[in-house]
Amino acid sequence: MAAQILTHVMSLCKPQVPGLKKWEANRNELVTVHAAPQYGKIDMYSGEYQLIGSEMSFFTRKLEAQLCFQRIPWRYLFKTEKRKADIEARANTHFIPLLITPDKWLLHDTIAIGPMLSDRFPERAVVPATPMQRTCCYILEDALNHWLGRVCVHSRWCYPDNVTWLGPRFGANMMLDRSIDIPFTADELEQLAPIGMMMYQGFGKNVCEVNGVGPDQGAAVRADFNNMLRALATHLANNDFLLGDRPCLADFALAGASKAHFLCDPEPRSWLGEHLDMLHEYTGRCFSNGQNTLAPWAAADQVPASLTTLLDYLQYSYYQSAAANISAGLAGKKYYEFDYGFGTTRARTQKRLNVARLHVRNELLRAGAAEDAGVQDLFAGRGILEHYLA
Repeated sequence: MAAQILTHVMSLCKPQVPGLKKWEANRNELVTVHAAPQYGKIDMYSGEYQLIGSEMSFFTRKLEAQLCFQRIPWRYLFKTEKRKADIEARANTHFIPLLITPDKWLLHDTIAIGPMLSDRFPERAVVPATPMQRTCCYILEDALNHWLGRVCVHSRWCYPDNVTWLGPRFGANMMLDRSIDIPFTADELEQLAPIGMMMYQGFGKNVCEVNGVGPDQGAAVRADFNNMLRALATHLANNDFLLGDRPCLADFALAGASKAHFLCDPEPRSWLGEHLDMLHEYTGRCFSNGQNTLAPWAAADQVPASLTTLLDYLQYSYYQSAAANISAGLAGKKYYEFDYGFGTTRARTQKRLNVARLHVRNELLRAGAAEDAGVQDLFAGRGILEHYLA
C-alpha cells in the first residue's frame, strides 16, 4: 500500500501538460453535488462537471474555485486508491486535477481548462477581453502557478508536526472517499496517521530538496512569503480581487494555494499572523458564487494602481527564478541557480516552465500586448513582458 500511496500523492503536486480524452464510463458513486442557477446557458454545455482530484491539492482547489465562482454545476470525484488505476488508464496521466465535462471529455491542466470554462460560461467570464486586463490576467496566473508551489511544498513537508497532521487529511480523500471537513473518529486518526510520514519519506523530502526549498531554506522561504503577504495586503486593502472588483484566472491560483495549503495546513497558517483575516476573506470571495449581478471589468481597460506593488514583488522573486530556470533548461542543464534576495538558491530545472511561458506568449500576442501603450507603460523596465515576448 505504501507504493500506491506514494504514486498517488505525486499526482497532487505538479502541473501537467494540457490534454483531453473522451470519458466513456458512467459514474454513479460520486459525492457532493454543487448545483448552480440555470440562466442563459448553451444547451450543449449544460449538465454536471466532475472534478477529479484531492482537497489537499493546490491545483484541484484552483479549479474548484473557478467552478464555484462561475456557478458551474459540478461534483467531486476524489481520486481514491480504488479509482486510481481506472482514472489513470483513461486519462493517460497520474496528475490531477482532471475534469470530466457533460459531453464526456476528460481534460487535464488548469491552464487549458480555465480559459475553456470562461468561454463556455460567458455570463460569468473570468478572462477579460481588453489588452491590459487580459495581459495581466495571464501573466499573474503564470507567475502564481509556478512560484506559490515552492512555499506550498516547503511549509507542508519540512515541519514534522505538519507532516503528522497531514496523514489523516490525505487519507480522508484517498482511503475513506470523503471530505476532509468531516470529523475523524479516534480510530480513523490512529489508522491514517502513518500516511503523513510515509508520504514525506517517499515524496515530500525529495520534492523540497530538488525545488531548492529544503529545511535549510526555511528562513528565506518564510521571508519571501512575508514579502508576498505585505504586497497582497496593500493591494487587497482597496480591491476585492487582483484586477479590481471581478476575479480572473490568476485569483483562482492564489485562492487554490491558500485553500489547500496556507489556510489549511497548521504550519503555513501559523505564519499568516496579522494577514490571516485578509487571506481568509479573499479566498472566501474567490470560492463564492457571488451576487446575482457580477461586477463588470474596470472601464477603459484600467487595472488598480496598487497592482504595481504585486508586480514589484514578482519582478524580484518569481522572475529571477523563471529566467534562470528556463535558460538553464534550454541549455540542457539539470540544475540552475538564482538569487531572489536571500542568497544563491540551487534548484532543478523544469521543462514545463518554458511550455507555460510560450502559452502565455501566445495569449499576449492575441491580446495585442506588444502594441498596447498601457501595457507597455505598466511593465516598462521590469523585464516581465520581455520574458514572455522574447
